[in-house]
Amino acid sequence: MRAEVLVVWVSLTLCCAFVCAGEDGNENKLSSGRVKVREARGLAVSRRQGKEGEAVMSDKPAEVVEEEKTKPKKKKTPEEIEAARAKKAAEKEAKAKKQKAPKPTKKPKPPKPTKKPKPPKPTKKPKAPKSTKKPKATTTVQPDSRRATLDEEEEKLLIELGWDTLFRPVTPAVGKEEPVEPGREDVPGGYPDKNEVTTPDVIMYIPEETTTVPFLGPWYEEYDYADLAAKKQEEEEERARKEKAEKAERLRKQWEEEEEERLKQVSVPAEPKKCPPLGLESHRVEDDQLLASSQSHHGFTAQRGRLNMQGSDNEDDLYGGAWCAEPEERNHWFEVDARREVEFTGVITQGRNSEQIEDFVSSYFVAFSNDSRDWTVLHDGYAEWLFYGNVDKDTPVMSQFSSPVVARYIRILPQSWNGSLCLRAEILACQLPSSYRSENEVNPSDDLDYRHHNYKEMRQMMKVINEECPNITRIYNIGKSSQGLKMYAMEISDNPGEHETGEPEFRYTAGLHGNEALGRELLLLLMQFLCKEYNDDNPRVRRLVDGVRIHLVPSLNPDAYELAYEMGSEMGNWALGHWTEEGYDIFQNFPDLNSILWGAEDRGWVPRIVPNHHIPLPENFLNGSIGIETKSIISWMERNPFVLGANLQGGEKMVVYPFDMQRPPISLTDSRRWRTNAEMNEETWARIQRQNEGALRETPDDAMFRWLAMSYAHSHLTMTETYRGSCHGDDVTGGQGIANRASWKPVVGSMNDFSYLHTNCFELSIFLGCDKFPHESELPLEWENNREALLSFIEQVHRGIKGVVRDMEGNPLPNATISVEGIRHDVKTAAAGDYWRLLNPGEYRVTAKADGYTPQTRLCMVGYDSGATSCSFTLAKSNWDRIKQIMALNGKRPIRLVTKTNVVKATSATVEVTSADAGTETHANAQNAERLRRLRLMRLRRLRLQRIRAGLSSTAATTTTTTATTTTTTTTAPTTIRETESTTSWYDSWFPVDSWSTENPFDSINFDSVPTKDYPFEYTID
Repeated sequence: MRAEVLVVWVSLTLCCAFVCAGEDGNENKLSSGRVKVREARGLAVSRRQGKEGEAVMSDKPAEVVEEEKTKPKKKKTPEEIEAARAKKAAEKEAKAKKQKAPKPTKKPKPPKPTKKPKPPKPTKKPKAPKSTKKPKATTTVQPDSRRATLDEEEEKLLIELGWDTLFRPVTPAVGKEEPVEPGREDVPGGYPDKNEVTTPDVIMYIPEETTTVPFLGPWYEEYDYADLAAKKQEEEEERARKEKAEKAERLRKQWEEEEEERLKQVSVPAEPKKCPPLGLESHRVEDDQLLASSQSHHGFTAQRGRLNMQGSDNEDDLYGGAWCAEPEERNHWFEVDARREVEFTGVITQGRNSEQIEDFVSSYFVAFSNDSRDWTVLHDGYAEWLFYGNVDKDTPVMSQFSSPVVARYIRILPQSWNGSLCLRAEILACQLPSSYRSENEVNPSDDLDYRHHNYKEMRQMMKVINEECPNITRIYNIGKSSQGLKMYAMEISDNPGEHETGEPEFRYTAGLHGNEALGRELLLLLMQFLCKEYNDDNPRVRRLVDGVRIHLVPSLNPDAYELAYEMGSEMGNWALGHWTEEGYDIFQNFPDLNSILWGAEDRGWVPRIVPNHHIPLPENFLNGSIGIETKSIISWMERNPFVLGANLQGGEKMVVYPFDMQRPPISLTDSRRWRTNAEMNEETWARIQRQNEGALRETPDDAMFRWLAMSYAHSHLTMTETYRGSCHGDDVTGGQGIANRASWKPVVGSMNDFSYLHTNCFELSIFLGCDKFPHESELPLEWENNREALLSFIEQVHRGIKGVVRDMEGNPLPNATISVEGIRHDVKTAAAGDYWRLLNPGEYRVTAKADGYTPQTRLCMVGYDSGATSCSFTLAKSNWDRIKQIMALNGKRPIRLVTKTNVVKATSATVEVTSADAGTETHANAQNAERLRRLRLMRLRRLRLQRIRAGLSSTAATTTTTTATTTTTTTTAPTTIRETESTTSWYDSWFPVDSWSTENPFDSINFDSVPTKDYPFEYTID
């Protein structure tokens, strides 16, 4: 009975199993071949994730991992279908294998608990068990009961079929898991993961899988194409992300490079704002704008604290070389009032000008104010900014502020100093834009190049002017400097390169001292102005260019200028660039002709032995201590017949005229030459008196020089404003702006004296201003101040007389001498016989003399009208050259002149001697008798002259004087001979005699205005 019941139970069980298997087989027909691969993959995955506490490792961000976990939920439905179909296929294959290997079927004993699967009738529900994949991440935390049942069933089926021995995937090592590509582990038909480690069994089994179910339509129909779109979208997003990352990397690198460049620029301090000087050195800042805390004594006031201020030779004089403070004071300051709000950008300091003492400020603070009561000290961001000053007394030191400070008042607060507290300063400031015009601002009326030019730029500028006006300009050089730089000159004339007869020549020179740059720039501006105005048909400029041959030399010392230009304005001291490269001061490097002239005048050798003009150079002077530049200038002066000229200098504001050298006074021993006042004329006596009183030596043309100097000074806009004194002391011009150089600062061997005594040129020195090297911003103002004066001085070359000296045949006579009565300075004619003599208005007796020609005198009038008066001469030849030759052949002894008249009539007291009796005697026999006769005649003539001069009042007195004179004459033969020699006045004028008279022998001769006649003389030699 029990056996029957057992059989029935077994049969019922089998029937139920077959029914369930049939239902599952209908669902799993489409994917029976792929279940093995899925199960193998599922086992490998379940084994990786089955361990508790083991996290899933991936290289991707957490957000991506979460997305990968959530995506497979949608893909569970086809997999479950495939799993069911795989079960059915597996059961079919199991039937075939049971016959071959039935032993493993005993294992299904454990499936007794399969009664539980009775509820699994709704096994179709697993189509939507989307959460079944969650155990991949948290399988050990809360396993799903339904999912566990399916897994158990699958495992049991695999065990029953014996497939658990076929799929033994290699478990990866701990810590070496590779991330699974998102969305690829559950995609049916997808490619295997490249990073997943698979066994050779899986690879061997795949061909079998493909052969089982190769053509199943529903597999393609149920493929989820949304996964492809999602993958493509992910790829595009990944590509975009990479591009964005690359772009961000490029931008980052670019930003880093720009940041590095910016940091480099920030590390270099920004260049401070450059501003011109306020005007302490140039005296544009008035004395009442300067104030100080104290002063050591009267000569060192705040007004002396200007840059490059020069003190007097006496250290204790009223004019010191700086501002010096009272040593007992505690708080020291030097204040400048700008009179309006400006932008202060820096301070330039300098020590005291002294040859013996080294006084300078070494450190100081700077403070600012708008009302002169509340002061703010300049800070550098951490503390009060301490500026470092000078290390010597001469070199200027500039301290610039990091940013401009707007204020009206500025103070320098010295903190430490060397020696005494003495200071010279200049303030750098820019004017703020304002509605009203400042007194120092100027709008130039001429469109010119207002800037400083170095040697190369100067040459280029002159070349441009020559190209603009080729018909009136010519560039040439007068020589080279010691460094080989050419000294360029520009000629401006209607016929450049050629001297025209009757046209005077004029010269302006500048740059004798390299650091005096204003004259250089003014001449460059004058070149531009003359060229521009000539092309614009300016009548005044055309009259100048057509009537005068103008020479402009902007730089006579180019080597020194380059040195000063390199230092720049305000930064070169008073002496930097003053001398040449060889150490010469060009202005004082000319031969001393004054001493030669004055020595000859004292000995009475002028003009018989030493002329009063064109004094020759001393012997071997050019081989001595003389600069190369000086030699070139002398040669240039001798080649051109200059009439008038001026050299432009700096450091003062005045015009000085020669003599530049002071003549030494006549001592008491020299006065012995004058035996009595009767032998001294009035002019000589007055000159000696003036010299004994300390007066200075004036030239014979002193009145003319004064006029020339005043023509420039009074045409200048500010030169006569001397109410505040000169640049460095009291006014020495008397309010006129002119002075004699010897009365101001005498020098030896000056260019002006040499030009006056060696050539026909009258030359003056024009000091243009207190600042030798002004800032570029001041050039327009300086041009406006000097433009009219420069033109007016050129026009003075037409003042006086001019003419041509010719012979009777009309040929010009070069080197003829032109003398003016009352002026003991002559001029010579040029190679074309023309001459120019500068004279003030008046009436003059002018004499023209030439060797071998009879002198001629004319009366010439000089009026006040513009233009020189024409006064030409025609000279006739004379026999004087033949007479001098005969005298030289006979030892220069006196010559007896005998006329052709038969009788030589004497006075009533003399004996008549007929020429017939003298001719009858032979010269050899009657020589002694004739000499005695002449001596007697001379004694009688002398006696008569003495009677007339003395005005005898009584016969007794006359008899006594006559007897004494006769006795002296007869007893001393040498005395008689000397008296005889003194009677031939025409002979004494050509040979030196022992006479102390300095009278001009030509003053006592009245020449006729017509050529003299040649008289037939018979001459005999005694």
